[in-house]
Parts: sequence; structure tokens; C-alpha cells
Amino acid sequence: MKLWVLRHGEAEAYGSRPDSERELTAHGREEVLRSAAQLIGQPVSAIYASPYLRAQQTAHLVREALGFEPEIRTVEWLTPDNRPQAVAEQLVSVDHALLVSHNPLIGNLLGYLQHGHVQEPEAVKTAGLAELEGDELLVGAMKLNSLRHP
Repeated sequence: MKLWVLRHGEAEAYGSRPDSERELTAHGREEVLRSAAQLIGQPVSAIYASPYLRAQQTAHLVREALGFEPEIRTVEWLTPDNRPQAVAEQLVSVDHALLVSHNPLIGNLLGYLQHGHVQEPEAVKTAGLAELEGDELLVGAMKLNSLRHP
């Protein structure tokens, strides 16, 4: 089983809009496209994304760059403050998927899947792409193959 975890690209600064409506910047779009290039040729079978606008924009850019046919699966369990344990429960039947989400969830999820706890989160910059692998989704036993930042 492989799992790719992508943080959204750089977004607009906090302002008058709610956090969930912040858009990617031009620089953020470029970052995402550089990370998407790392996924070309990978056996991604599904793309799951947070409903937040910047994550949706990120997922759509990746989908277009890969020529990925299936629709993006928008899920509430990938919002920024969700618990990694709740995400892991959703991944039981997932194989070769890309998750598009936010910090602090991403850093905590990567730590949780590798170590079985959230005391060692990974530092993931905007459009950072992680690749995890394991025989199956086993919390604390997934191997982080790579963590790349554009």
C-alpha cells in the first residue's frame, strides 16, 4: 500500500474571508504543479481532499497535471484540525491514494502513521509531498519513503 499526502500550496493571508475560503496564490499554484510532477507515473487510484477552497484548488491542479480521470473525493475528515486517529480510521480500505489537506493535520498524521503517536509530527511546508508505504495501513508501522518540498 502506498499513500501520498500533499499539503495545499501557499494561500492568501488571513483576512476578511473565513479560513475555509482562502485561495491559493499564484506562487502556491506553481508550488503545487512542481509537487504534482513528482506524482507522474505513480499508481494513484483516488484523490481525497479537504473541502477547504485552497485544498480543492490544489487537488484540481494535481488532477489536471496527472490527467486523472476519477472525480476528487471531498471529505470532511481532512480538515486542518481533525485528529490523525480519525483519518487513519477512514483509510482502512484505501490503497494508493493521494490525500490533500492542511497543517497541523498533515504533520501529525505523518508522525502518527510512522510512530503510532503524534509526539513527533513531520514539518511539512506548503505543497510538501510525502510518500508513505506499508504492507497494509498499520498505525506506527508505515515507512516514510520521501518528503519533498517544491
